[in-house]
Amino acid sequence: GQKKESFLGIIADEDTVTGFLLAGIGESDVQNGENFLVVTNKTPQQDIEDTFKKLTARPDVTILLISQQAANDIRHLLDGYDQMLPTILEIPTPAHPYDMEKDSTMHRINRLLGAQ
Repeated sequence: GQKKESFLGIIADEDTVTGFLLAGIGESDVQNGENFLVVTNKTPQQDIEDTFKKLTARPDVTILLISQQAANDIRHLLDGYDQMLPTILEIPTPAHPYDMEKDSTMHRINRLLGAQ
């Protein structure tokens, strides 16, 4: 059989997205659009929400990396997200270190393991 391509999606600040694009994760086509969003302090929350919904609905995106800062802006969507794929990973950025207390996925894992 023919292997189906799968991609990473990324929603983060310009430096982080640029680094991943330089590493080769960028994908842009007419049908699906881009698999990334550069978030600045001027990016409307609606754009972050729309990109999150679009990327999590794409069958070719298997992992979605989202900066914790952008994740905080759409925490209500992340808290309600229950799909297996794409897997959501919150990542730190140069300006904002990772805080496990805010990570929805870590909360879910801790609940499953019985930790508080």
